[in-house]
Amino acid sequence: MLNHLPKWFAIVAVLSGVSGGALAKTETCQPASEKQIAALFNRWNDSLKTGDPQKVVANYAPHSILLPTVSNKPRLSVDEKLDYFKHFLESKPVGTIDFRHVMIECNAAIDAGIYTFKFGDGSTVKARYTFTYVWNGRKWLITSHHSSKMPESE
Repeated sequence: MLNHLPKWFAIVAVLSGVSGGALAKTETCQPASEKQIAALFNRWNDSLKTGDPQKVVANYAPHSILLPTVSNKPRLSVDEKLDYFKHFLESKPVGTIDFRHVMIECNAAIDAGIYTFKFGDGSTVKARYTFTYVWNGRKWLITSHHSSKMPESE
């Protein structure tokens, strides 16, 4: 039955009424619309406009990954994300969505598409993006953020 699992798992399973088979799903799904998920980009973009890396990083879940537009280094820790945004924000970026596709599941969502960053010096970068979000019981947080320059624009 549960012999191949750690003892603590068997105890939790028994206490929660699970026996041998699949775990019972007790998750409550946070309702979300495409408009609400799209607004999460605005929240992130507005935090960029503050120029404060702490406010930007507050949008990310503690265990998340940032694969940034203008750096080859994946950022996993809060400190690594702060370092990236400290330098990225110096150029005063403002993002606009050019194309998006939103998918919503129970307590998870994906917003993927193409965006353009305009910088304080007037230059722009067009990039593909994917934000994945999770509902943590209080708010939506970014669990992964991938952004890469469009190949045709290099």
